[in-house]
Amino acid sequence: MKLLIICFLFCFVSCFSWPSIQSELKTYIVHVESPQSRISTQLLADQDVESWYRYFLPNTVASTSSNDQQVPRLVYSYRNVMKGFAARLSAEEVKEMERKPGFIDAWPERILSLHTTHSPSFLGLQQNVGLWRDSNYGKGVIVGVLDSGIFPDHPSFSDEGMPPPPAKWKGKCESNFTTKCNNKLIGARSYIKDNRSPIDEDGHGTHTASTAAGGFVRGANVYGNANGTAVGVAPLAHLAIYKVCDSFGCSDSDVLAAMDEAIDDGVDILSLSLGGFTSPFHNDPIALGAYSATERGILVSCSAGNSGPYNSSVANEAPWILTVGASTLDRKFKATVQLGNKQEIEGESAFHPKELNSTFFPLYEPGKNEREFTEGSYCQDGLEYTSNGGKIVLCQVGGGIKRVGKGQVIKNSGGVGMIVINEEEDGFTTSADAHVLPALDVTYANGMKILAYMNSTKEPVARITFQGTIIGDKNAPTVASFSSRGPSTASPGILKPDIIGPGVNILAAWPTSMENNAYTKSTFNIISGTSMSCPHLSGIATLLKSAHPTWSPAAIKSAIMTTADTVNLANNPILDERLLSANIFAVGAGHVNPSRANDPGLIYDTPFKSYLPYLCGLNFTNRQVQNLLQRKVNCSEVKSIPEAQLNYPSFSITLGANSQMYTRTVTNVGEAKSTYSVEMVSPPGVSVIVNPSTLKFSKLNQKLTYRVTFSRKASSSTSGVVQGFLKWTSNRYSVRIPIAVVLV
Repeated sequence: MKLLIICFLFCFVSCFSWPSIQSELKTYIVHVESPQSRISTQLLADQDVESWYRYFLPNTVASTSSNDQQVPRLVYSYRNVMKGFAARLSAEEVKEMERKPGFIDAWPERILSLHTTHSPSFLGLQQNVGLWRDSNYGKGVIVGVLDSGIFPDHPSFSDEGMPPPPAKWKGKCESNFTTKCNNKLIGARSYIKDNRSPIDEDGHGTHTASTAAGGFVRGANVYGNANGTAVGVAPLAHLAIYKVCDSFGCSDSDVLAAMDEAIDDGVDILSLSLGGFTSPFHNDPIALGAYSATERGILVSCSAGNSGPYNSSVANEAPWILTVGASTLDRKFKATVQLGNKQEIEGESAFHPKELNSTFFPLYEPGKNEREFTEGSYCQDGLEYTSNGGKIVLCQVGGGIKRVGKGQVIKNSGGVGMIVINEEEDGFTTSADAHVLPALDVTYANGMKILAYMNSTKEPVARITFQGTIIGDKNAPTVASFSSRGPSTASPGILKPDIIGPGVNILAAWPTSMENNAYTKSTFNIISGTSMSCPHLSGIATLLKSAHPTWSPAAIKSAIMTTADTVNLANNPILDERLLSANIFAVGAGHVNPSRANDPGLIYDTPFKSYLPYLCGLNFTNRQVQNLLQRKVNCSEVKSIPEAQLNYPSFSITLGANSQMYTRTVTNVGEAKSTYSVEMVSPPGVSVIVNPSTLKFSKLNQKLTYRVTFSRKASSSTSGVVQGFLKWTSNRYSVRIPIAVVLV
């Protein structure tokens, strides 16, 4: 029965049509009587069943309205899941079909999960409804991706159904890349000195670009895992690629040059899944470039960094940047280690063998052997592993070699399997990598259980089995262990990261086949990082830009932040990698909810002119501020403001004995006549007074200002970080901003 359900879901999802080429024809699911009830023969050949289905179809050939391309009527013939078929039909043709004997029912294609890049589905993006419909899938918006280049022949970057780029586009494809560009991939430049080709030789850039704006690709999978239809967040947006990274990293001069040209090219969104350590904004090339881009109306989305779970590790934290942390999906790629004592240890892996092997193999820990180098426990390349042959080898994560690379070392030395043990601080975050041999990733706690078993017997053995894709983790989303945390070092008065989004075990396009399949260009990989969460938010910002073309970057950011989810699928507070309640410096405003962001009710727009008094308030010198503003500045003539006075959709303050008062201004983008009442959940030990407590709007785009006063309660002996929130609620909307307070 489970197999039937899986087959049904796969067939159903695979029916999705490219949205832009649909005319009056839709894909209908048609339920008919069994042919056996109409024909005396009990056993029918496939062609007989299909002939029976074709009996219901119109005799004419279907074509699209855009180019009169002929397409087959019959999309699928169902054999097991139901008696019926999927076909391209008009409503009138369905009515005609209803008159035929044997007809039972017909309905337009329903919206089910896209079962590979599962993240759009997890984010609530569904075909032909909601934000995808309202934004026309990001149509007309240009996303600039600064990364390691792109693999242009991948089907994710096909321009089927894509319109030409907007007239404002002034970018180009490098001379050696011109034939590779199309209406999807409208620009490609390389800034690598020794390699002027935008071709992606790493895979990272192809992955991030397809996550943000890749098209629909059926049959996407890695080793058969997550099989279904892959799609980016904004599938009808245009892509402009700026190759700034190679195997040696990303030069900040290259990054600045690319951002400079991207601004002139006419991009609407810039997506940067890269960065360094925190530094003052006037010294930070990404902050510098992003400031100029934001001034031109371009939203800049950046990864928060992979230095978690440590405090104050967040990067790309300027207030004019959308700073994105990483979280999990409700999807797992389950693998299991069965030990010789019958104990079973769960982990994750994207590997899936072609043939099942139930054999138990010896377990081996190379770092334990005195004859090996001490680095042996990391399974590093270049070391002699003479004892690995025919064994499942335990490898510690880290040591300067990636998980898949460790597997290659083990395979080359004759090992038959690998268990990667995470660090203790990784908690319950595990990685599902496309390994080159049977392997899985386990938590530190589970790794210690395996080591304890090995120490309990002279001949430890184990076998690895693979259960594949499992949907339904109610703890999702949880914050990934690697996701960098606040508070911001460069500007502690601005809460960072702003938002979290899917960044763990994300499937997206890849230049090469992980299974060494040379007969397909439809190649994908599963990787993790805030590099993966960033393009998700870049894609969501693209959809919002398409749906609300007049919104500023700050308005789009506000819509994303004030509508974020703060609970998981089980309706409990979002958890961190320890499965404890995540603190505010891990989640920021919460987990992105694209559908709610499309209709936020109120927005906190940050006037660009307010960045000058904010920067002067950071005690930057005139020259340092000039570096950012690119004009003469005299801060002594500017009425500077504290960081928390910036009209930002969050609060982050340090509070002592003296009370502090700040204002916020909200703009009505919901209902013209509306009344909002305040709801306060004050941080423990803090008194928060909001005045006025009611906001009454009489028209759209009206702005109203309120004051917030923070005071430490006399009875409070608490110190450290406390958190709460402020929420404006109307009959229709709920507009929430988080509050972080450091009590001193």
